[in-house]
Amino acid sequence: MNAEAVNPSPGPVPPATGGAVSPAPRRKSRPRLDLRRLGRAALLGTGSAARGRLPDAIGHVVEAHRAHHPDADLDPLHRAYVLAESSHRGQMRKSGEPYITHPLAVTLILAELGAETTTLTASLLHDTVEDTDVTLDQVGEEFGAEVRYLVDGVTKLEKVDYGAAAEPETFRKMLLATGNDVRVMSIKLADRLHNMRTLGVMRREKQERIAKVTRDVLIPLAERLGVQALKSELEDLVFAVMHPEECAHTRELVAENAARADDPLAAVADEVRGVLREADIPAEVLIRPRHFVSVHRVSRKRGTLRGADFGRLLVLVQEDADCYAVLGELHTCLTPVVSEFKDFIAVPKFNLYQSLHTAVARAEDGQVVEVLIRTHQMHKVAEAGVVALGNPYAPPSEEQGAGDGERADPTRPGWLSRLLDWQRGAPDPDTFWSTLREDLAQDREITVFRPDGGTLGLPEGATCVDAAYAQYGEDAHATIGARVNGRLATMSTVLRDGDTVQLLMGQDPASEPSGDWLEHARTPAARIAIQRRLAARPAASSAGADEAAEAEGPVRGPAAGDPPAQRPAPGGPAAPRSASADVRVDAPEATVRLAGCCTPVPPDEITGFPVRGGVVTVHRAGCAAVARMKSAGRPEVGVSWGESTECRVTLLAESFGRPHLLADLTEAMALEGAEIVSATVDPPDRQRVRHSYTVVLPDAARLPALMRAMRDVPGVYDVSRAQPQPTGV
Repeated sequence: MNAEAVNPSPGPVPPATGGAVSPAPRRKSRPRLDLRRLGRAALLGTGSAARGRLPDAIGHVVEAHRAHHPDADLDPLHRAYVLAESSHRGQMRKSGEPYITHPLAVTLILAELGAETTTLTASLLHDTVEDTDVTLDQVGEEFGAEVRYLVDGVTKLEKVDYGAAAEPETFRKMLLATGNDVRVMSIKLADRLHNMRTLGVMRREKQERIAKVTRDVLIPLAERLGVQALKSELEDLVFAVMHPEECAHTRELVAENAARADDPLAAVADEVRGVLREADIPAEVLIRPRHFVSVHRVSRKRGTLRGADFGRLLVLVQEDADCYAVLGELHTCLTPVVSEFKDFIAVPKFNLYQSLHTAVARAEDGQVVEVLIRTHQMHKVAEAGVVALGNPYAPPSEEQGAGDGERADPTRPGWLSRLLDWQRGAPDPDTFWSTLREDLAQDREITVFRPDGGTLGLPEGATCVDAAYAQYGEDAHATIGARVNGRLATMSTVLRDGDTVQLLMGQDPASEPSGDWLEHARTPAARIAIQRRLAARPAASSAGADEAAEAEGPVRGPAAGDPPAQRPAPGGPAAPRSASADVRVDAPEATVRLAGCCTPVPPDEITGFPVRGGVVTVHRAGCAAVARMKSAGRPEVGVSWGESTECRVTLLAESFGRPHLLADLTEAMALEGAEIVSATVDPPDRQRVRHSYTVVLPDAARLPALMRAMRDVPGVYDVSRAQPQPTGV
């Protein structure tokens, strides 16, 4: 981008000499602008155009705009400039320059990115309502409702009215406006970029405060909207303010690399051009230097930098199919680094980014060169994001197919919808401000599938708790569990991209969320909903548990801190039974006892360990206690199953709470010939009940049938054998 800082000397912008990396390629046909001169010309009226012509001061904006939109109507720009220049006349920036230089620079940034005329018109006027006597009604009457909405969206709230809450409430207002028109945020990002370019005139404390907000809020928003050109330069400017010494060191590294005689990137670029020329694939191969922050990150990751680490190759083609053709040729004729391949064309990023990423190794020295392959249109969107889409709310042109319009429509990307949903529940500006920063810090999105074929977009690291609130909102309080890819999972389970999640819902609409869900919630929507519900009814959870326990029946679980209670099943006490089984042991006169931690049954692989009193405990071979005792040097005893097929096993059942459930479950077990030795029922938790049964079966082969019969009891949604425990023998 060609907008020049008004006061570049004291600011944090890296110098243009010494190998500095520009965040975006400049058009060589247009010289770098001197906004200081243009601003003075506009202020003093020198060089003013004749009637019907645009003023000279905005001529460069028009030139950049025409490059992207050759048929655009320039009359709104003419009128907007005249209004902005006249309303800001006499106002000066802290750098000493006429204030009109700022809206001109912001508008030029957007024009370079390819913004359409309405956005540029609003950009020229974006400070008029905030800093002059111009009103929103005047803007609407002169330029229409769209421009009025955009200007209103970026207008700050007054500190006189909002005090310390002015900044967070301004961002809340801006995000709400962005939810209806993403161009609001495009103007704000360009506005912040120019302010960061001229930050050097401010005192150090204010520089750092503005840089922190830019780092925590504006840069993540630029990433989400796909405006990489703005994001990269903002990162470099923040880097210079927050870490001046590291920035200076990185600048030296870039300068030293630029001074080297040999350039491995140039050599590989020539080789790639030759490969594609022989394959008859029309392509443009460019060297894309890394910006300063990117160089710094690579240096921290790899240590000493080599020539290929200072940039990447960019291959631009015409069609999507050509991207894969280029990839095939490179992997055939050069040495590919397969682990570096990523396909963001088939699966675009959530910010519209599409490209193929790969890497090849040089034969001479083994340096790895990263390669980006994309079409010219993909490159435009990769650099400018939503700005490159023009007006996404206008009807598609005759040349634009319906499919293209749908793919490019960013009116409500998933992350923005989630942000707008949770912000309504933020109780105060401080909560909103801190939660917004946390939300924006989660910079990758995953997609999980619902059983009905729908999808949920969630940030990376999200759990089943987050999925529940994303799908059901406040009704997620009644969630009692989940299945991930068909298997029962806890609510704390971290989801991965492509997982299928089925949420298990209780029947009581007054259910309360578990307090420990806050530890597992990653999304603001889930955290705010849980906090609000728990704060509203602090005692409801224990009361609900007591009511559910009474409905279940007379069996009670252990109190907090007490050992698990073992009670005979309803219908009469079970006869005492030995814990021994038909197990052969290589120790004379030893008593055999099956370990309660893993309850082995035939034909499990087993092993034994001697304990006090001449007893040998038999464990499943995979039990955690076995590994622990082996590491402690405990001697093993050889054991094997005898001829008898009788088995003793502990089964765990998960169910909804309902009357008569215990009676129905024990009856089903009895019909399968199971003798219940002991039963434990934990206190119900939001209508979810956990049962533990130790049973004896005359034949271990009947165990699968018993577990199926238990699962078939209405209300029971999972039955499993007791698993080896991570602690305890």
